[in-house]
Amino acid sequence: MIQKLLSYLIPIKIFKKKSARSKVIEVTWTNGELVLDTENTNYSYGSLQRILRYGLRNIGYDKILEMEHILLLGVAGGSVVKTLIDEIHYKGKITGVEIDPDMIQVANEYFNLNQIEQLEIVIDDAFEFVLKTKDKYDLIIIDIFEDINMPNFLFENFFSDRVCFHLKSGGFVLFNTMILDEAHNIRNRKYISEINPKLYTSKMLPRIEVHNELIIIEKVA
Repeated sequence: MIQKLLSYLIPIKIFKKKSARSKVIEVTWTNGELVLDTENTNYSYGSLQRILRYGLRNIGYDKILEMEHILLLGVAGGSVVKTLIDEIHYKGKITGVEIDPDMIQVANEYFNLNQIEQLEIVIDDAFEFVLKTKDKYDLIIIDIFEDINMPNFLFENFFSDRVCFHLKSGGFVLFNTMILDEAHNIRNRKYISEINPKLYTSKMLPRIEVHNELIIIEKVA
């Protein structure tokens, strides 16, 4: 494909759509691969896929292969789903929660998300979903952004406690955060400090991308 080859020289935009939730959704050929972006940041594939792959590798592919049910809060184009299935060869169930139906429509059309049998997509607000779900999960991936902003509720104790409540014993949370200024550094350190060390271990991974910091929580009790 000529667009794919040309993308090694210059990004080739092939789709752009306005969205009520995400403002603008774009699909672009970049360095030989399709990526999904919003106006100011990468949403799926590209650098984001590298970031979440790094987090999954830190948890351990061997542990992930033994998991039965993974919850993904924030689906976008589904790059982490592709990492789980195509690279790790995960065979269990994945539930993906995405608030923007336009994003899922684009993900289905350009990234074939609707062809993944073990993936269930739920169009819902992540906050509402964790209040309603009765399930327990081996891994909960939080990857929620509104362009370059992160909703405040993600860092509130109530939401954090509710997410951790839905972990099985020995389960993990992988939380992708964006750091744009010192206030965000302080926010992340505060978030980590408020996790109960009697029930959970937590750590921040060294950054591999300038503006993203991964937090991993493991339920030990």
